[in-house]
Amino acid sequence: MFTGIIQAIGRIHDYEARGQDARMTILGGGLDFSDVAIGDSIAVNGVCLTAVTVTPTSFTVDVSAETLRVTAGFVPGAEVNLEKALRLADRLGGHLVSGHVDGVGTVHAFRPEGESHRLEIDAPEELARYLIRKGSVTVNGVSLTINHVEGNRFALNLIPHTLEMTTLKHLQDGSRVNLEVDMIARYVERLTQFSNPTDKD
Repeated sequence: MFTGIIQAIGRIHDYEARGQDARMTILGGGLDFSDVAIGDSIAVNGVCLTAVTVTPTSFTVDVSAETLRVTAGFVPGAEVNLEKALRLADRLGGHLVSGHVDGVGTVHAFRPEGESHRLEIDAPEELARYLIRKGSVTVNGVSLTINHVEGNRFALNLIPHTLEMTTLKHLQDGSRVNLEVDMIARYVERLTQFSNPTDKD
């Protein structure tokens, strides 16, 4: 479980295709790995991955073909948002994030607006029903608040701090991004399917 509050910007140092799968070594960008053990989870651009080796400055993960299929993928040399798994004593500064990407969105527009930037994303149609104004969404692992929704397009406001601390500053029109919708919205939808039982006396 994660919060969507990015802890460091890492870089994909090595990428090795292994058939349909891949193995990546990621430089941690100053992230403290002293409390990370082999088998622990780290979110990479919002994708929950398991560390198979850990050094003081990097970690290595195996990426399945399924993960590559349902995410925006990984590019050797690219910067990536990193977050270690949430501990029970940690502050929940963002929202509950599973690290299981729901779909890939496409940046429709990314432009300055005052001191901030406005980011508009086209989501897959099947995810649109989970997107609401003032609701939460995760974009490349970053917990953000939705400001506007129209159809399957939603808009976000990115403050300077968010741009400085994440890789979202590199986005441009047409960029593909990993999306995870609010898991509470998914639970509510599932529960409502069983919330109207017929009384039979």
